Amino acid sequence: LMLPAGEITENQIKDLIPLLNKGDIIVDGGNSNYKHSQRRGALLAEHGIGFIDCGTSGGIWGLDNGYCLMYGGDKQFADVLAPYAQALTHVDRGWAHVGPVGSGHFTKMIHNGIEYGMMQAFAEGLDLIKGKEDFHLDLAQITELWRHGSVVRSWLLDLTAEALKDDQKLEAIAPYVADSGEGRWTVVEAVEQGVAAPVLTVALQARFRSQDSKGYSYKLLSLMRNAFGGHAVKTK
Repeated sequence: LMLPAGEITENQIKDLIPLLNKGDIIVDGGNSNYKHSQRRGALLAEHGIGFIDCGTSGGIWGLDNGYCLMYGGDKQFADVLAPYAQALTHVDRGWAHVGPVGSGHFTKMIHNGIEYGMMQAFAEGLDLIKGKEDFHLDLAQITELWRHGSVVRSWLLDLTAEALKDDQKLEAIAPYVADSGEGRWTVVEAVEQGVAAPVLTVALQARFRSQDSKGYSYKLLSLMRNAFGGHAVKTK
């Protein structure tokens, strides 16, 4: 299965159960919540059906470059999946059976939380560079430079550098960043474990802020600054 998390995946699995035989295996390659995967694995086990939760990374480039697959499940079923994982990743190190049912989607969830933080750091840093107008810095030149020998080189930087070659103003792009859900689950997990994850949390909150079309909290901030300090309030 490669379906969106939630009801669509849930219903598809339920529809498949009467069509399958004992020993058959369902692989959920979408980014489901790992707790849901644990529950589904237990349900399918009652019917003698194997279940693999496979976190899939690589985006739209995975078909050409190979995917990164991290999957959970009983070893007997994971061993069956191995040759398929090998074919999809193109390399021996691009796939792994990481643990029991739920661990694949859990690992991918944390992966995406880290991704949020990395993207936010690049975005903020490049915004600062763009803002230093008196230096007349070339974002395309700098991001390309960083790709070679720099400690921040990464595939995210590669993609950013490539995009900035064609357009540095980004005037056609709205300042809105969606969140697919895994960033939220990661922050919830941090709360449940009592583990500090401030970078991942702030990165998620920054996306929420971009989605606030009304900007009411910003209006309140301006109001408060005016109330306590007499700072000017900018009006439309």
